[in-house]
Amino acid sequence: MTDNTTEKKTAGEVVRESLRELGQTLVAFVKAPKALWGINIPYVLEGLVYFGILTILGKYCSENVQLTDPQAGWVYSVVTGGITFAMLFLGGVSDRIGVRKALVLAFSMFLVGRTLIALSGTLPLGHGITSPMFFTMAAGLLIMVVAYGLYQPAAYAGVKRYTNPQTAAMGYAVIYGLMNLGAFFSGFVSPFVRHRFETVFPPNGLTAVFWTYAGLMVLSLLVTLTILTRKTDAEAVAKVAAETKALEAEKNDGKEKADKPAETTPPVAINNIPFAGLVVLTLAAIFLGIKWQMDPAAGSLGIVAFVGALVLAGLAVWEFLRHRPDHPFRDSRFTFFIFILIPVQTLFAHNWLTLPYYLDRAFRGGIVSQYFEFFGNLNPIIIFFLAPIVAGLTARANIYKMMIIGTLVMALPTFLLALGPNMWLFLTYVLLMSVGEAMWQPRFLQWISEIAPEGKTGAYMGIGQFPWFLTKMITGFYSGFFVAKYLPRPESGLPIHSEPMWLIYGVIAMVSPVALILAKGWMQGGMRQKQD
Repeated sequence: MTDNTTEKKTAGEVVRESLRELGQTLVAFVKAPKALWGINIPYVLEGLVYFGILTILGKYCSENVQLTDPQAGWVYSVVTGGITFAMLFLGGVSDRIGVRKALVLAFSMFLVGRTLIALSGTLPLGHGITSPMFFTMAAGLLIMVVAYGLYQPAAYAGVKRYTNPQTAAMGYAVIYGLMNLGAFFSGFVSPFVRHRFETVFPPNGLTAVFWTYAGLMVLSLLVTLTILTRKTDAEAVAKVAAETKALEAEKNDGKEKADKPAETTPPVAINNIPFAGLVVLTLAAIFLGIKWQMDPAAGSLGIVAFVGALVLAGLAVWEFLRHRPDHPFRDSRFTFFIFILIPVQTLFAHNWLTLPYYLDRAFRGGIVSQYFEFFGNLNPIIIFFLAPIVAGLTARANIYKMMIIGTLVMALPTFLLALGPNMWLFLTYVLLMSVGEAMWQPRFLQWISEIAPEGKTGAYMGIGQFPWFLTKMITGFYSGFFVAKYLPRPESGLPIHSEPMWLIYGVIAMVSPVALILAKGWMQGGMRQKQD
């Protein structure tokens, strides 16, 4: 609850304090322990490469590999959704083998994977979804997906390992900011390389960009091996341990600890065979759906398979939850909250699923099309500077109210794009969308921590990321069809009419704020019950 006796500050004072905090964040990065530099510097490079690849992957699949636009969308779904899925299985690897080994292994795999992607456009391997070119690219993307599932949890584990309780928040803020900074830099690197080597790597120079990104992985690997040595790791761990001990001693000074006996609940044996069987059937239905969608002779069988997969997935969830009464998904308010955000989260996915195509094709012949990577990566740099300012201005605001306003501000500008391709309308959309993102995205995890029962915050936080996995998978499956229909390839001779596409996307995104408004009384009633 807010302390009403606290002196209120003017908006100008809050902005100045937020800018000062941003400056302190950058200073903290410069003065960070040497081991933390081994995490942060490669994180900038990885942010550049990862978001750079997402920006050009669709264009590469469509123009170089010569996939259809829907097929390119499916590639995006597997890559982005696969990364989230990989983290579920590889998140604990760094705990077993150590942060340094996990990072070295991840960057080695990144190098191999991204080299294969570059080779797919260098060697004469044919074209199409059944060509060696596609399978070489797919193998590189698969290795990249596994590597990223290992890398990001290891990087965050490194931040935790090399910071104390007092500096941890700053450490996580820095690494989040550096990811956005790297994404912004990709908007300069990619068009520069692409235009310079367009004649060397026809038809568009994208292969040269992939080789550049593979080279940056060599640099990241060397930085990790050089800076994050066993010696710097041991020194940082010892320093953090001493600082943590001192902070705990200061915090507990004059206080006696009352040791409470740990309450243990005997484990209950659960038969997971039916659940596993339903999962296998769901995956099989998805595989058949993709296969039949690619086969024109299959007719509507692909849609039937996807519907069946949805039903099987629902049964799998029911089978899983009915044996686990304490699972977060048994909390109706929590479940509603995280899943109702999927519609507005689709706009995040469209940053790489749709925007690169839109900027490249709808603005063809102009500066926006020539430098679509730059215009497509303006959001990260805006968030880098805007997030701390918005956080300071809205620190006293009700969390749920900020979620409503933030999702509304993020969704509404989408209708500007429905007015037609215009550079100034697009820039206004990016700015307003970023403001909305800065308003609600940081509050998302805060709300989850508020609504979580005592002792279950970690479980709620982890489950809270699951809808993001679904968002990336679902959006990728339909975005390609919209691109093909409303943003056809120039060589097709069909007219571009992007306005209906953005109108539909805007309506989808508006579902989130409207539903949050309608459920306000019920949702906040749960919070009041908890506080009482």
